This record gives sequence, structure tokens and C-alpha cells, in this order.
Amino acid sequence: MSQLEKISEHACFGGIQGYYRHASIECASAMRIAVYRPPQAARGPVPVLYYLAGLTCSEETFAIKAGAQRVAAELGLMLVAPDTSPREPRFAGDDVSWDFGQGAGFYVDATEQPWSAHYRMYSYVSAELPALVQAYFPARADAQGVFGHSMGGHGALVCGLRNPDRFRSVSAFAPIAAPSQCAWGHKAFAGYLGENRDAWADYDASVLVARRPHPSPILIDQGEADRFFVEQQLLPEQFTAAAKSSGQQLTLRMQPGYDHGYFFIQSFMADHLQHHARLLCG
Repeated sequence: MSQLEKISEHACFGGIQGYYRHASIECASAMRIAVYRPPQAARGPVPVLYYLAGLTCSEETFAIKAGAQRVAAELGLMLVAPDTSPREPRFAGDDVSWDFGQGAGFYVDATEQPWSAHYRMYSYVSAELPALVQAYFPARADAQGVFGHSMGGHGALVCGLRNPDRFRSVSAFAPIAAPSQCAWGHKAFAGYLGENRDAWADYDASVLVARRPHPSPILIDQGEADRFFVEQQLLPEQFTAAAKSSGQQLTLRMQPGYDHGYFFIQSFMADHLQHHARLLCG
């Protein structure tokens, strides 16, 4: 277990919003995380909710933009947000594209060189990060959930569906719901996983939910004015059809007038936190 280094901590709605750094074993590099401890955490362990951010974001994005701390303080939820990719060491061309490389780890364990040495975001999020949080913060091991936005919504669905015993609750904002069938997914999966599409299936939420539903209901919000939805990058209809085929409990809410950004996320954040609280707090 690596040591956790405090970068900064700030009082927030009676709790503490902190930023930290540690040496990741999975990513073989330094990784940064943001953790919000609600006021209830001062008295004992609380449920913990992992948020996975989207393309170009960092561990700071959610804490600054989502407006989640006030409701999390009311509900007694700890919020953990990791960075979206390793930031060191650097690779040639890793910042050429906004949708591949730096800030775009896609929550997969890369198998292609040079990415395979460090871009192991799936194992980092689903195993190493929860163990780190359990070791350093008053988080309940029996009450963990995962949610995210866009690329992070994809990651949340995948991590939740593949690890239902660890992540008891799942939700997403505008997720890349069928990455094997969209341009973003083709680029990322080919670059990180190679051209063998059988390997892609393990990171495609629509494939996974058709194989085995999550035991808890899943909540997804999608803005109808989201240009990436219009451009067929997100494909929530594919996930809906797959969920129906396996009997997955799913609430997909199409939100008129909302786009892909954090004003959309802020608008429905309370609903998502309450969704998780119902499942994690009992």
C-alpha cells in the first residue's frame, strides 16, 4: 500500500474537501485524487461514492464544477474522484489528441505499447483506489457506489457491471454507453487494446449488461441537446436495448434542452446522490 500525501484540505459544508497524491502500483506512476469527507465521517465510517470524470478532466473537475458537496454532506456520502489518466511518465504524442492519451485513459487496462506500462485505469479504479480509500479514510467497505460522466460514465457502468459485489450502486451522466459502436470508442480501444474486438467487449457496457445485469437499478440521465448524443457518440439506446434483453432495472431519463456540460450535471446531481444513498444507506 502506497503512502498518501496531502496536497491541500478545505472546509466545505461542515466536512473536508481534500486533494491528495500517491504512488500507484497499477499505473506505476504518481496519481492524484480528490476526496470529500462529509461531516458524519468525523464520527465513523460512511458510504463512499466514486466519481469518474470525462475527457480532458482531472481529479479537480468534479469537486469544483459538480456542486455535489452540499447534498453529500446532508446524505453522509464520501465522494472520491481520481484523475482521468496517469500524467507521468510522458509518451510521444500523448497530448496530441484531446480524446486519447493524457486526460483520456478510458478506464481500461491497456495492452498495447507504450500505454500498457502505465494506463491501467480499470484496475486502478476497481481495486487499487478502493483499497487506498479504505486504508486512509473512514469509508464503509460494504457501501460503495460508482458514477461518472461521458467517458467516466462509460467507466462507471463498466466498473459497476464487472464488480457488482464491490460497487453496490451505479449511475451515469451522458455515458459513452456502447463504445464499440462509436468513433470515440473505436479510437480509444484500438489504441489501448489493439484491433482484436473480442478484447473490447470487456469494456463495453452494452455488451456487459446484456451478459449479466447489475443486481441494483441503474440511473442514467442524458441531455437531448447534447451534441455528442446527436453525433451518435453516446448511444444510450443501445444500452437500453441490452438492458431490456437481460432484465436489468434501468431508468434512462432524456432531459430536454440540456447539453453535455456541468450545468447539466449540476441540475441532476442531487437525484444521483439520492439514488446512491437509497442503495448504500439502506
